Amino acid sequence: MNLLYLLLAVVQVLIGLHFIMPLILWIAGRFTGKKRPVTQAYEADYAVIVTAYQQVSLIPLVVDSILKSNYASYIIYVVADNCDISDLKFDDPRVVILRPPEVLASNTKSHFYAINRFERAHERLTIIDSDNLVHAEYFNALNRAFDQGYQAVQGVRAAKNLDSTYACLDEAGDIYYRLVDRKLMYEAGSSAALSGSGMAFTLQLYRSCLENNEISGAGFDKILQYEILNRGERIAFAEEAIVYDEKTTKTDQLVNQRSRWINTWFKYLYLGFKLMLKSVYRLSWNQFLFSILLVRPPLFMLMIISFLLFVTDLFLMPLFALYWVVAIVVFFTFVFRALSHFKADEKIYKSLKNAPLFIYFQLMALLKVRKANKISVATEHYYEEKISK
Repeated sequence: MNLLYLLLAVVQVLIGLHFIMPLILWIAGRFTGKKRPVTQAYEADYAVIVTAYQQVSLIPLVVDSILKSNYASYIIYVVADNCDISDLKFDDPRVVILRPPEVLASNTKSHFYAINRFERAHERLTIIDSDNLVHAEYFNALNRAFDQGYQAVQGVRAAKNLDSTYACLDEAGDIYYRLVDRKLMYEAGSSAALSGSGMAFTLQLYRSCLENNEISGAGFDKILQYEILNRGERIAFAEEAIVYDEKTTKTDQLVNQRSRWINTWFKYLYLGFKLMLKSVYRLSWNQFLFSILLVRPPLFMLMIISFLLFVTDLFLMPLFALYWVVAIVVFFTFVFRALSHFKADEKIYKSLKNAPLFIYFQLMALLKVRKANKISVATEHYYEEKISK
């Protein structure tokens, strides 16, 4: 019986560690997070890859935002996969429209379709989703990270729409992950997690990581970040490199999207354990911290499991229930710290009271996880906005 209690205690410590992790990273950042000196400062040439699948209605908006950026050295490659491009017309020579003759239904295939048709030898590439808008200083902020010698940089994906409770809660979760998985991880001497868009790489690194890697379904960013870390590189976090991202507004949209994300976590969970073993062998702090992030379950799963363990402790190990109280206090402290640091809109604070409903829909997504790859390869966009003149 004592062995059973010991095993239960160990399991709880490991699970609760994910709630305490922000505090550990914050403390580590005070000692290990040193900014690299600038190795070279110049205006690099970017390939901007914008991927669209079936929908192109938002393409004029994202292209317009890029063309209005305070930067000149780039070419935009719009890969319109399985799209009608008859109405896509741009006068600017920096915009190239590519329509694959066959359906690709894959992020990486779209990326390499563009790479193989680059009009010149770009030094760097940045990946933007069709529903994104780009901040005017996006490229300059990326350059400041690259100038420190990094070959991979993740920027910020901030909400462009907060027009529903679900969009606000979606952004609240993103803000928490932005602080913990990107800012604190990076400052602690590890790497910022990739988020699918608003990220940039040297062309050489991107090709070496994915060119010979056949990836099906969602989650190319999971493979990419593993490959980058496996090569001993760090992913920098550029807090001022901002793209504005469309947040989920409808329940079916939310369930389908989260179902794909949960499926991706299960699918690539093995990479976390693989990287953890390598980090121990290589004595790599960067890889070790990042491996913990990779094995962490989605937040709603962690909260449900933790609640069940807390209730169990009330009957079997009452004193151990205090551990969960401390863990949850730390977690919520950093939730509000994140909202404060990134200046969250008042709507987001008000939406938090509906968090249990948001968790419920993610449970519904979990039930659909086996069919996730059959739902769709892209999130359908509902938010509309006019191009500013």
